Amino acid sequence: MIKLILTDMDGTFLNNSGDFNRKLYSDVKKLMTEKGVIFAPVTGKQCERVEELFGDDADDLWILGDSATRIKHNGEFIYESLLNNKLGLEIIQLLEEISLDHTIIACTGSGAVIKDNIPQVEAAIVRRSYARVRQVSDFSEITDDFVKITIHDPLLRCFETRGKLSRFFESAYIVASEAAWIDIANVNVHKGTTVEHLQSLLNVTPEETMAFGDGYNDLELMARSTYSFAVRNAVQELKDAANFITRSNEEDAVMKTIIQMLSLQESRNSI
Repeated sequence: MIKLILTDMDGTFLNNSGDFNRKLYSDVKKLMTEKGVIFAPVTGKQCERVEELFGDDADDLWILGDSATRIKHNGEFIYESLLNNKLGLEIIQLLEEISLDHTIIACTGSGAVIKDNIPQVEAAIVRRSYARVRQVSDFSEITDDFVKITIHDPLLRCFETRGKLSRFFESAYIVASEAAWIDIANVNVHKGTTVEHLQSLLNVTPEETMAFGDGYNDLELMARSTYSFAVRNAVQELKDAANFITRSNEEDAVMKTIIQMLSLQESRNSI
C-alpha cells in the first residue's frame, strides 16, 4: 500500500513553463486525502517558493526543499542540515576563480543571496526558484552557515565545473543535476538521506513509497522508493535506476500516474 508520494518539481511535476495543472491537482489532492496518502515535493527550490506555487494547498505538504537540505511542514522547519560557513565561503571562492560567467546562489536560513552585478535575465531565473532573495557586493558578507550553494550556468558547463571542485568531494555533497545546474550541500545530505529521515518520522517504508524524478540529483530518491518512476524526459541514468517509466512532465505525468496507482488502492476509511 502506498502511504507516501515524493516528487521532484522542475522537469518532473512542473511543466516546461514552471507551472502545473491546478484543476487536475485538486482532483489528485482529493484522491490522496481519501486514500490517506502524504504528498511531499522534493526539490532544489526554496521551501517558501514551493509554498508560493501551491498557495492554500501548501499547508498539507511535507516540503523537502532547498535541495532536500530542509523539511518544512505547516509553516515549521522540522529538519535541516547546514554547510559550515567557512567551508561554504571556500567553495564559493573557488567557484569565482573557475568562472565569473555562471551565477552563484548562496542560500542561508534567511534566504538566497546573489551578487548585485548579475545580469537581469539571471536574476529572473533565480527568482523562479527562490521567494526570498537579497543581493550583496561580495559573498564574504555572509556570516551564517549555508543551507546550500547552487550554480546556474547558461553556458552549460556544470559537469566540467563539478570536476574542478573535486577537493571538496569528501567534505560536501556536490551534484550536477544537469548541464546548467550544480547543487552543493552538507556532506552526505541529498534527496535520499532526507527522504530516509522523513520516512522515519512518518513511519513509512520504501515499500510504501512512490517517487518521481528526471535528473541526476534524483538517483538517490529512486533508491528510497519501491514505486520509483522516471518521467519520459528524464536522463537515461535515471530511467535505468527507476523501476518504472511514465509520461513526460508536459503530459501531467506525476498526477496522472498517481490517479492510476491510487485508484487501485483501498480508501483509508475502508481499511
